[in-house]
Amino acid sequence: MRFMVIVKATPDTEAGKMPSTEMLAAMGKFNEEMAKAGVIEAGEGLHPTVTGARMKYGTSEAGVTRGPFDLSPDLIAGFWLIKTNSLDEAVAWMKRAPFDPGSEIEIRQVFSAEDFGEAFTPELREQEERTRAYAAKR
Repeated sequence: MRFMVIVKATPDTEAGKMPSTEMLAAMGKFNEEMAKAGVIEAGEGLHPTVTGARMKYGTSEAGVTRGPFDLSPDLIAGFWLIKTNSLDEAVAWMKRAPFDPGSEIEIRQVFSAEDFGEAFTPELREQEERTRAYAAKR
């Protein structure tokens, strides 16, 4: 099973405050442990929303709002994509993450092809495979 671990934004991350050398070292060690165990697929921090944009789709052209955005529970500061055998295993890994007190994450399962059932036809599966192969080459 694949999971996205969503790291929630804080006033510090939205202000662009960078982590300390100690935090970077601790997070690097944790990421390395996950890599050696074959758990981590990707993981990145995100710039503050001041450098981002939101888009809202309607019946005409998509609307664009540029950041910064008010700090709210929906803002994220980073993510991991991990592969574990269960949500419980993902939780166990994330319990070891070196976050400061008050930090918050969310763990969400990523859909797999099987989750879409018959609607995900063989033609759509082939298209998905071509897209992933093309993206892997870049």
